[in-house]
Amino acid sequence: HYADKQNEEGLLGLAFHPRFAENGEFFVHYSTKTSPLTMVLERYRVSKDDPESADAASAEEILRVEHPAWNHKGGTICFGPDGYLYVAYGDGGKQNDPFGNGQNLQSLLGKVLRIDVDSKGEKTAYGIPDDNPFVAVMAENGGKPPRPSGVRREIWAYGLRNPWRMSFDRRTGRLWIADVGQDLWEEINLGAKGANYGWSLREGNQPYAPTNTATGPGFVDPVWQYAHDIGKSITGGNVYRGKKLPELDGCYLYADYVSGRLWALGIDETTGRATANRPIPHDREGLPVLSFGEDEAGEVYFTILSPDGRGIYTFRRREEAASRPHTSASREIAAANSPPASEPSTTSSPSQPR
Repeated sequence: HYADKQNEEGLLGLAFHPRFAENGEFFVHYSTKTSPLTMVLERYRVSKDDPESADAASAEEILRVEHPAWNHKGGTICFGPDGYLYVAYGDGGKQNDPFGNGQNLQSLLGKVLRIDVDSKGEKTAYGIPDDNPFVAVMAENGGKPPRPSGVRREIWAYGLRNPWRMSFDRRTGRLWIADVGQDLWEEINLGAKGANYGWSLREGNQPYAPTNTATGPGFVDPVWQYAHDIGKSITGGNVYRGKKLPELDGCYLYADYVSGRLWALGIDETTGRATANRPIPHDREGLPVLSFGEDEAGEVYFTILSPDGRGIYTFRRREEAASRPHTSASREIAAANSPPASEPSTTSSPSQPR
């Protein structure tokens, strides 16, 4: 029942329970082959006979969401420092948010959800935290939603087009959400309770259409955005918290799927604002960077999906990379006027990204 196509289908999210060492639980988020296309969130437990395998009989469906198109799936799942599971959904595709899901609080599409997988609701296989933004608003309003009836209390943030990878900073607890743009802007958003990032009324920090004049304090601007002459499909990454490259500490590492470029975005840890954006040259530029992950030590990895460079990569200082005969990254850096302090290189046995 798993989709086996290319595009944005198949297995899109994997997260280990915060108490995985005790309960052996992990969660998968995938799209199905069935009609209508559907996103499914399931819980599994590790096999008692083989700690490297899942117990297929333990599968438990947590959430099922119909998704109209093959693209704009989102799909990332990750546990926050609060112990709740955060789930990202795109707007349902294909282009221009034709279903109006980004601003529709009755739909889970175009949103980040926040759910409690350690409890159950009356009609759901999960609980909804009492401090979710629309639970609180409804409580203050005598139990009535701020919009038409049917507002989904699972929603934690909305106004997203295709949140292609999100992650928590293990030090600050901040959630970073990369959102793929439509015509002009790719954006990096700082996760915030109840935040409306604007899609499809806005793209980046600007009105989406010339006739749209939607402005005001109701929208949250991106921390960083870049135009389509630089790249056309952002791949969100991780804030670096490893020990091998202290010069990258606190930088948000991310990429563009279309251009294959990599960057390190400096972040002010007090305000969460961007301070500088440095390109990271590498010898795989031009190849699609699909995803990022980090190991238990905070070292960051990224994946490339291409016959010309398919694999898992990590970051090393340029002098270390220069001693590796199979990489040409050192030649690129030698030609750069002001190269960044670090560069990517292949690794044969990285820890599993989490």
